[in-house]
Amino acid sequence: MNKTVKDAASAIQGIKDNMTIMLGGFGLCGIPENCIAELVKAGVKGLTCISNNAGVDEFGLGLLLQQKQIKKMISSYVGENDEFERQMLSGELEVDLIPQGSLASRCQAGGAGVPAFYTPAGFGTEVAHGKEVRYFNGKPHILESALTADFAIVKAWKGDPYGNLIYKGTARNFNPLMAMAGKITIAEVEQLVEPGELDPNFVHTPGIFIQRIFQGDKFEKRIEQRTVRSST
Repeated sequence: MNKTVKDAASAIQGIKDNMTIMLGGFGLCGIPENCIAELVKAGVKGLTCISNNAGVDEFGLGLLLQQKQIKKMISSYVGENDEFERQMLSGELEVDLIPQGSLASRCQAGGAGVPAFYTPAGFGTEVAHGKEVRYFNGKPHILESALTADFAIVKAWKGDPYGNLIYKGTARNFNPLMAMAGKITIAEVEQLVEPGELDPNFVHTPGIFIQRIFQGDKFEKRIEQRTVRSST
């Protein structure tokens, strides 16, 4: 089945106010830049966003935060966004901070159809508040629920019209896990190739998980904090 759509505007059709969406990426690496920009243009509000982080001011999810389009963030690391901090401290934004490994595992569980699992991560901290605790091999574990979303939006290096995806380097990050956990998963890719061009041995996300795919453009691929060595 050909799952290709024309562009980001076509890909995000059906995303409405108050929906839950997953967005792949780690920092600014491997984020679906085109779709985020279109969500800003579409003006959808009240979104619950599941993402490792919240972008930075003026880019990535930071653009949605600036327009007050996000009501809740479920994430792991948010230290590079001043507007995020301001909204959180003022009570404008609801925030659920999760240990990074637990966030990844909860997305994976959602994609695998596993409703919940036990993990030692977070025991004895605020993360464990109100959660069931069981002991395995004498060690306490808390019960974490799976995460799913109305839409998952991921970014890949290459894809074909059937939705098979290959990620490049560290841009792989959360993308494969979130691709599995959306009721509808959108993939924006740098290169959309013909069927049969992708070696099946190197496909990271099989097309069964993807409902819409398009070739993006004008990827900025910004770096959060550029650190360089002195030339002297």
